[in-house]
Amino acid sequence: MLRFENLSKRYSERLLFQHLHYDTASGCVALNDESGSGKSTLLGMLAGTIEPDTGEVWLGGHSLRSAPHRAKSVLTYVPEDCMTYPDQTGRAYLNRVASERNTVLDAHTLDLAHRFGLEPHLDKRFEQMSFGTRKKIFLTGAVLGDTKVVIADEPVGGLDASARAVLVDLFKTLAETRTVFFSSYDLAFTQACEARTLCFAELGKN
Repeated sequence: MLRFENLSKRYSERLLFQHLHYDTASGCVALNDESGSGKSTLLGMLAGTIEPDTGEVWLGGHSLRSAPHRAKSVLTYVPEDCMTYPDQTGRAYLNRVASERNTVLDAHTLDLAHRFGLEPHLDKRFEQMSFGTRKKIFLTGAVLGDTKVVIADEPVGGLDASARAVLVDLFKTLAETRTVFFSSYDLAFTQACEARTLCFAELGKN
């Protein structure tokens, strides 16, 4: 469901990585490498928010280069800092995501919001929310629609213990039918998700 070939990125004189490749079906995969290695850049490329210098990404069989709309229609992306429009409410964000995925904000999604403790925050604006609350709103959106790939940058950042437990359950459930690809320094969380751990060396970094 997630495949990339020959991904490379250079910033000025610094070569961040080159010739990265990977191919995976459903399941949890955790990218764990040192700070500054390029994890956020790679995840941004996989989500279509950063243009690679070389290479190509496929999401659910759709090329981000030649069919970006179809590719992004099967993607949930949770960046490290989940800030959408500052004056948008959490509920409005979830309704917008539901509309984009041809579905509705159903009881299943609202139940996940409840488990994350989001009920007092759904009608707050994003600018009024804490870092962790914004992240939980984005994570809740992962269950909307028939997506195939979830990409999350440090998804446990800002979450308390109870929310982390909910996220473990969410990722394990999603991984039964989708690819969940995330970065994390938290080995306990990675192990709880039963995720395969990768580093850049295993992706062909030179």
